[in-house]
Amino acid sequence: MKIKSAEFVMSNSNVINAPKDRIPEYAFIGRSNVGKSSLINMLMERKDLAKISGKPGKTQLINHFKINEDWFLVDLPGYGYAQVSKKKRVIFQYFIENYFKEREQLVCTFVLIDSRHDPQQIDLDFMRFLGENQIPFCLVFTKADKLGSSKLNKQITSYKKKLLQHWEALPMTFLTSSETGLGRKEFLDFIDGVNQDVAKDFK
Repeated sequence: MKIKSAEFVMSNSNVINAPKDRIPEYAFIGRSNVGKSSLINMLMERKDLAKISGKPGKTQLINHFKINEDWFLVDLPGYGYAQVSKKKRVIFQYFIENYFKEREQLVCTFVLIDSRHDPQQIDLDFMRFLGENQIPFCLVFTKADKLGSSKLNKQITSYKKKLLQHWEALPMTFLTSSETGLGRKEFLDFIDGVNQDVAKDFK
């Protein structure tokens, strides 16, 4: 897939106000500081499509971007929002859950995992939420360039073993690096394939 256009459409905190276009939608979510904005910019080959901040928890709304005029990329607030008040965490949780439960256009969620860290319970809990609500998702391991191949393979294997304690089958996984562009082609090819598979459902 070649990215011909990537345009910001809107930010909001209520799924009811999300764009009404009947096109496939892909959500990006992960713990704060997982490298979500950098990954989105790398995939879209834009420097500042998604705003990057040194302060975790910067994304606090549902952000819609229309890509190639035929699908939406959705940048969602992180969970485990560092330096965000408890009251705001509750609000985030509420509208994030509503988005996942009510957004009919959503065809896949990309759950971002920092490949440098061991399996975190908050990530596992979020994946369980997606599974219980029958929401398709893929795992995206970020910052893969920060580890040597041996350490990286060990981390990924550890994560998969942890998942298999609760899941019968593993979701599709991607290894990515915003610095080197690792995984970009595989990522976009996957989205292109899903778009073709679900095209008839959006006519």
